[in-house]
Amino acid sequence: MGPDPQDPGQPAALKRQQVTNVRGRSACDRRGLQNVRAPGSRACLENRGAAFLAITTIYAETGSGFVVPSASAKAGVEAMNKSLAAEWGKYGMRFNVIQPGPIKTKGAFSRLDPTGAFEKDMINRIPCGRLGTVEELANLAAFLCSDYASWINGAVIRFDGGEEVLISGEFNSLSKVTKEQWDTIEGLIRKTKGS
Repeated sequence: MGPDPQDPGQPAALKRQQVTNVRGRSACDRRGLQNVRAPGSRACLENRGAAFLAITTIYAETGSGFVVPSASAKAGVEAMNKSLAAEWGKYGMRFNVIQPGPIKTKGAFSRLDPTGAFEKDMINRIPCGRLGTVEELANLAAFLCSDYASWINGAVIRFDGGEEVLISGEFNSLSKVTKEQWDTIEGLIRKTKGS
């Protein structure tokens, strides 16, 4: 049985996700901006900005079945970060987002794939041939918050080992074509060349 068609968007779950993600993120950003801009703060005294980083998910951009509340809330976080980047960039405040793909964590996998049945399927959709690691995500986050990334503002960085481009490319299934099939395809193309 699929989602309840009488309850599109699951209103209670939508509200919970909006409160947790959008309002929660907004409160953190507001408090962070107050602290950075406060008279006497190190950032204010040194006329320095600050880096704000949100971690969302790829389906905030692409959408996905069974995650309507989460996808819509995280899309809201992304839009908010981009808007804040435009508004506060002139003060040295940078707002960026990381959209991680499948990263094996004990918490997520124990709930979403308790038997391990889906892990191989996930890996098969990733051109890099493996899941991401928490350490890789931490390294990217540290870079985005560092002075090395001082010109990166308003970015949404997809961090998925190439999963999204493999899934969305209409010709990517040609990687499964055998040599004999390629020869047939090439022959057909050569016959129609110039027509």
